[in-house]
Amino acid sequence: MSVRPVFRCQFCSERPDPATQAELESQQQDMLFGQYVDVEPGRWLVWHGHGPLGPRRYACGAHRGELTAYLRFHYASVGPQVWKMGPYPRPERVAGNACAARMSRMGGSGFAAG
Repeated sequence: MSVRPVFRCQFCSERPDPATQAELESQQQDMLFGQYVDVEPGRWLVWHGHGPLGPRRYACGAHRGELTAYLRFHYASVGPQVWKMGPYPRPERVAGNACAARMSRMGGSGFAAG
């Protein structure tokens, strides 16, 4: 049985077009903390919060400003990352992120007992 993640705008519940959906899915393995990322071609904005900066949040092209305002209101005193100004390119992928993400979800250290 195949599973497909469902992304929705936090403010209007709009779903992304297929090309934007594919790009959002490819970001699922990225190990980012406190970063905004632009997602093209639908002009979506993703907030990779985690920990004290809250969960990952999504906004469609029409609600990008609302997302940044929301985050700045709620997390301004927690970290300076929320004040970063755009554009927000996707950071270069680092080899091993997918393995690190999988190991952290499994609760392992990633080192084999030997």
